[in-house]
Amino acid sequence: MSKDQLVALESKDHIAVITLNNPPANAWGLAMGEAFKAILDQVEGDDEVRVVVITGGEAKCFSAGYDVTDAPNSAKTSPLVRELWRRLDRFEKPIICAMNGHALGGGLELALSCHFRVMTDNPKAMVGLTELNLGIIPGWGGTQRLARVVGRAKAMNMILFSQRLDSAKALEIGLVDRVVPAAELMNEVMAMAQTLAERPPIAVRWVLKSFAAGLYEGLDAGLNTEADGSMAVRDTEDRAEGFAAFLEKRKPEFKGR
Repeated sequence: MSKDQLVALESKDHIAVITLNNPPANAWGLAMGEAFKAILDQVEGDDEVRVVVITGGEAKCFSAGYDVTDAPNSAKTSPLVRELWRRLDRFEKPIICAMNGHALGGGLELALSCHFRVMTDNPKAMVGLTELNLGIIPGWGGTQRLARVVGRAKAMNMILFSQRLDSAKALEIGLVDRVVPAAELMNEVMAMAQTLAERPPIAVRWVLKSFAAGLYEGLDAGLNTEADGSMAVRDTEDRAEGFAAFLEKRKPEFKGR
């Protein structure tokens, strides 16, 4: 991976791994946001990619959020990143966040935009939305997505008191889905990604579309999207394969058709 490559992409076996490469903090400025957008565009348009993994690589942080040294570009950076996190939240391919270290501020807001969060058990790794310590607020979706994940009361406590939680506490309140030893983080995440990649891609896409419609547009929109999805998958080759595999007592092989 090139040192000047702020965000890197590797794809294999229907899994795209996006690695943040701006050590030591993987902080977000305009250049980082633009690099991430280019890769996200590529992944979204690649029919071979069924699952996305986002990780902070070898850095001590998954991401510490906003890069204060890039303040002159803040008027461009924040709208760009807000839209990127919104795209992730509504992405039609599963996204797993491999939280290899601290996820603070905008870094946690990024993680909250992913469908799944798997965190290292490193006792020094902390998560939190600590913006109020600087006299600002979480501005990249944190007030909304944190409350959605852990509940209003816990989110208010975390934000208003600038709490930092370790992995055990993050797991306890449902902020992360799994906690694994640091040395096994990527193995665990890739195994999870491989399982998801073997699921029927068209059906997976409609499940994610239905979730997103309900969250962003309301219950009726979610139910309508679900109904559309039920109709859309009815005539797919994957549906026929799923039923055939069930009757033949074998593992299905879904092709995304």
